[in-house]
Amino acid sequence: MKKWMKTALVLAAAVCLSVAAAFTALAAQTFQITASIGSCLIGSGQNTVDISLSSNGDTTGTDGKIYLFELRPYESEIGSRTDYVSSVGAGETRTVSIPLNKGTAQDRLYSRFVPAVFDGTTFTAVGAAHYITNPEVVASNQDAFKTPLTKKGLNIQLNMLNDAFTLGVKHVAVNIAFSQFLGSGIDYEYDGKTYHFNKSVVENYDKVISTYIGKDISVTAIVLNDWNDAHPELVHAGTAKSSSANYYMFNTKTQEGFETTRAIFAFLADRYSGKNHNSNYAKISNWILGNEINNQIWNYMGPADLNAYVSTYQQAFRTFYTAIKSTSANDRVYFSLDFWWGAPYENLNDQVHYTGKGIVDTFNALAVTEGQMDWGIAYHPYPYPMTEPEFWDDPATGLVTESADSPIVNFANLHVLTDYLNQDSMKTASGEVRHVILTEEGFTAQSLTRGDVSDIQAAAFAYSYYIVDSNPYIDAYILSRQVDAPSEVRAGLSFGLWSCDMNQGNEIVAVKDRKLWRVFHDIDQKRYTLETSNFAKSIIGINKWSDVIPNFRWKSLEQ
Repeated sequence: MKKWMKTALVLAAAVCLSVAAAFTALAAQTFQITASIGSCLIGSGQNTVDISLSSNGDTTGTDGKIYLFELRPYESEIGSRTDYVSSVGAGETRTVSIPLNKGTAQDRLYSRFVPAVFDGTTFTAVGAAHYITNPEVVASNQDAFKTPLTKKGLNIQLNMLNDAFTLGVKHVAVNIAFSQFLGSGIDYEYDGKTYHFNKSVVENYDKVISTYIGKDISVTAIVLNDWNDAHPELVHAGTAKSSSANYYMFNTKTQEGFETTRAIFAFLADRYSGKNHNSNYAKISNWILGNEINNQIWNYMGPADLNAYVSTYQQAFRTFYTAIKSTSANDRVYFSLDFWWGAPYENLNDQVHYTGKGIVDTFNALAVTEGQMDWGIAYHPYPYPMTEPEFWDDPATGLVTESADSPIVNFANLHVLTDYLNQDSMKTASGEVRHVILTEEGFTAQSLTRGDVSDIQAAAFAYSYYIVDSNPYIDAYILSRQVDAPSEVRAGLSFGLWSCDMNQGNEIVAVKDRKLWRVFHDIDQKRYTLETSNFAKSIIGINKWSDVIPNFRWKSLEQ
């Protein structure tokens, strides 16, 4: 076994033990019996939760039974409660069934369940909690996932839709800001409560998303939690507003926060299931909770160690996942990472920046303990530094290596990410490699030191697209962006297929298309791709694409 695989397994075991310990530390001081939940599934009739429960050890000090308690996401412990949902004899291996109560105030779809013993006075947890792992079985939409014809995607400028359609875009990402949705005009009932949504905002999203779907473009939603003074319950409990934070951790730690957050997730899932006539059958297929969660500037909750941070995030993610999958069974749900993989952002060890690898390892280990999900990764493999377009020389920085612990993983070593996810310990419960989509990456056409490098920009895109297109474990590549953003240009980042008018403040106004426009247009077309990208080989310093890209898709067409 490779050293890095051993390291991952050791970390996974450590996190699993720490999670279990949170529930059993007190019990271990008093009781010699432990219990575990082997599975927690919605039953075949779709109206029960079937929980497999086993236990072993000395029952001294207990009444000889194992009790099962339900905990809502915002409940951290059994405490003084006595309202257990079922019980079995200690030492038995049994499957107990309890009502699911979906659609009612007693809905258990989002709950977790924990085994406990009774000493005559108090119930004490003696095993780790476990969530339902198959919410997809109750989804009204069981349609298969629709795979686009190619992996080519673009961050689209809404006033240039015709240009995007001409380019043959197959994937697009849409940002959805939490703060915009609550309001008036649309009443939505969920689990016995009525919530109110901003009709004009929702209808604007309906129009945009249904337009994309009408052009056969697959839509990925990035759901972001910006600060909302009118609804502080949406932000992780106890988090203060920060000038250094763009977005905040979702709140599932209080009852009000959980219920409102869950309702918004469920509303979005239903509205954009592709089956809702109110949205003109708009469809979102990929769902991302938050942005670049290994950097708290995008997902702020305040300084926290890795385990506490990931545990808090995963609780919100699981609520999101359950809302999506219980509506559209085959939609895909992701968390987002920037390219800092084996090291935190600029090596800052400050409890607000984390390694991407650490996030993945901890998230996976926690899910193994509390109930695995079919999570995926939305990754952002920009060149380093972002102010220069060449990624193929990034290994010279010493930060981009072939190691599984490479400080940065970008296009120069992208296989490191997919190789890591090919470990058995990282695969889904059904043994599949997890889905990866690239949802934000780009190459500047202006260098701070060299001026115009638009030919190199176009070459970098061609090379990177071929890398992705030849990697079977990456499903989409959404380039940033269609048109330069003035705010980015001022920072040395001219990512667009089009340049912009720098005399318009921060308003994005296209001026002239670049060489990248033609390369992007042709890159996924068999008839034109190699001819259009031929110029790039001399820039990169290669004779054939297949010399530097394993399993190059168009190898049979190379001269």
